[in-house]
Amino acid sequence: MSRTPIIAGNWKMNNTIAQGKALVEALIPLVKDASGVDVVVCPTATALSAVSAVASGTNIHVGAQNVHWEKSGAFTGEISTDMLKEIGVEYVVLGHSERRDYFGETDEGVNKRAKAAYAAGITPIICCGESLDVRESGKYIDHVVNQVKLALDGFSADEVAKLVIAYEPIWAIGTGKTATFEQAEEVCKAIREAVAEKFNPAAADAVRIQYGGSVKPATIKDLMAQPNVDGALVGGAALKADDFAAIVKF
Repeated sequence: MSRTPIIAGNWKMNNTIAQGKALVEALIPLVKDASGVDVVVCPTATALSAVSAVASGTNIHVGAQNVHWEKSGAFTGEISTDMLKEIGVEYVVLGHSERRDYFGETDEGVNKRAKAAYAAGITPIICCGESLDVRESGKYIDHVVNQVKLALDGFSADEVAKLVIAYEPIWAIGTGKTATFEQAEEVCKAIREAVAEKFNPAAADAVRIQYGGSVKPATIKDLMAQPNVDGALVGGAALKADDFAAIVKF
C-alpha cells in the first residue's frame, strides 16, 4: 500500500509568535513544490493561531503539541480540541517522551487525548519510544509495542488506519545520537506488526509510522528508504527553514 510520507516539525518550547511567523514565512517558498508529502509544523500554543494564519492556503499544515480529553472545564493550563479546531489545527503530538518524563503523562492519558483529538477531526501523532536503560536491557520491542497497544485501545481498525505513530528512541532525542537505519526499521516494523495483530493487516498497512530523534538533512534519505518508515518527527532541525525544507524534500 502506498502511504503518503509525513514530515512534522516539533518546535517544542521554542519561537515567539514573531519568530514562528518568520520561520513559516521563510519555509513557504522552500516547500511549496514538495508534492506527495504532508508537511506539518507544531508551534507552541501561544503561536498556533498566528502560525496557522500565515500557513493558510499553503501546503503547510499546523499541529499542536498537546490537547486535553475534555471539551472544557477546570483544567488549568490545558487546551481543548474546540480551541485547536477554531484556529485551524489539523494535527496534535501526543505522548512525547518529554511530556511523559517531565509532566507525568501516562499511556492511559495519551489514549484519552488521542480519542478526543480523533473524535474532533484532529489527527493524533502518537509518540512511543524507549529509554537507554530499556534499550540496553533488550526489552525495547516489548516496551514500545505495549505503549502503542495501550495508546490505541478503544479505536477501531478503520480509525487506526488514519492515525500517525511516531517512534522516538528517547536516547536519540536532542542528544545528537541517531538510531541506525536498521534500528529504526526494526522497531517501526514491530509497531506495524503489533497494529496488524491488535486490529488487522489493512490498518497496519495504512497507518503511517514516523521516526524521530536527531533527524537531519544528511540522514533523511536513507531513513526514508526503510520500508516501514513513513516520515519523520523533527526536533532541532525544524527550527531552521533550510534544514527542515531539505528534510521535507528528501
